[in-house]
Amino acid sequence: MGEPALDALERLDQVGARWVELQFLDLAGIHRRVVLSRRLVDEGVFSEGIGKLDGSSVRGFVEIFESDLRLRPVPETFSVIPWREGVAGFLCAIHNPDGSRFQRDPRLAAERAVEAAREEGFDTLMSFELEFFVFDSVEVRAGSYESLVRVSSREFQAAFPKKGSYFLASPADAMYGFALELAKALEGGFGIPVEVFHHEVAAGGQLEVNFPAADAVTAADRLASIKYAARHVAAGMGLQAVFLPKIIPDDNGNGLHTHASLWRGGENAFYDPDDPYAELSQVARYFIGGLLEHGRALSAIVSPTVNSYRRLVPGYEAPVYLVWSKSNRSAAVRVPFYKRGDARGRRIEYRPPDPTANPYLAAAAIIAAGLDGVRRKIEPGDPVDENVYRMTPERRRALGVRELPRSLDEALDELESDSEWLRRVVPGEMLEAYIDLKRWEARELAAHPSAAEVALYLPY
Repeated sequence: MGEPALDALERLDQVGARWVELQFLDLAGIHRRVVLSRRLVDEGVFSEGIGKLDGSSVRGFVEIFESDLRLRPVPETFSVIPWREGVAGFLCAIHNPDGSRFQRDPRLAAERAVEAAREEGFDTLMSFELEFFVFDSVEVRAGSYESLVRVSSREFQAAFPKKGSYFLASPADAMYGFALELAKALEGGFGIPVEVFHHEVAAGGQLEVNFPAADAVTAADRLASIKYAARHVAAGMGLQAVFLPKIIPDDNGNGLHTHASLWRGGENAFYDPDDPYAELSQVARYFIGGLLEHGRALSAIVSPTVNSYRRLVPGYEAPVYLVWSKSNRSAAVRVPFYKRGDARGRRIEYRPPDPTANPYLAAAAIIAAGLDGVRRKIEPGDPVDENVYRMTPERRRALGVRELPRSLDEALDELESDSEWLRRVVPGEMLEAYIDLKRWEARELAAHPSAAEVALYLPY
């Protein structure tokens, strides 16, 4: 292997790139880019970055008097942009003018989470189940008393039952062609292997895409690129990809179920063949304990929008209660258990996250919470092997079951009072800027009544 920068330059020439996208995510997780002429991209850009980012124009980054930032492309994230001839791209790390790392770059949090795990003797392995809708069109009428969102979907027009769409096959799955094109773009352009895709349970073009597990940074890079690609492939087909956690009333929303395990010396530290319940090691149980202990604060990172809490309600397969269990999709932490003796596949699945989460911050926070459980030996309690949604409130209280927050403001309150576990991987100024940004979002939406509210309260 040669130098990563030189290899990246050679690849740019091999694909005939005339333009190079320098991509990054802001604190909210919105994908942004600066496009450079190939003539400006040399070895120094990969080692020092290039000063083409006005940080004051990105909400949550810096003030106008400290706006100059540098973008340093990460060679391993090289992609050929499939929908633009002669264009290649890289995800970037963000640096200050003096070369130091910009402390509000969300990718830094994921990098620090990987390093924190290594300091404890572990490697991270993560993957995400990305769920999203693909509509023919979305019409938004903000500020009016008409329907806030109208979606047009050929699957709605075909009047499929709302709960009967899981694993739908062609020709009923109207978005199968889109899914194939997305898989081709990801594998051919971005080098991201697609393991599985299928129609999800909600009506109206809901898809799920799975990709191989990797370290926390690489998994987050891949998730960012998949969302980016999905929007562009959809637009090229006259469609619109939508990642809102809840957009269709009375039907399932979009989740981002996150799979994680810790490895030591090439072996899965979560696997114990002698454990009779789920072949889970004590390390895995402590990791679960950390997720449950900090689950309410973690919610502000992994369920980060006002809309997130319209998904986190009983009855739609979204978790509400902080319990763990084997094979139980009503639990916040599920232990997938398809067969015994699966040493490589033993892992936990954290179900509260949704696709509006910043991939880097979500990966970092989940790893940080789990590591805190391992360090402090936090026991998760007994598993709950029943449908938690159907429990009586009295039984949940008897079991000591805690609920996730019911709003973004409540989640932010929890994060402000329980954040020491997170500060090891998220710099203080990044965390404070993130909380300020999310408080602003909550305030902005609090002043806007929804059409459903108006319809309900008009007779009062």
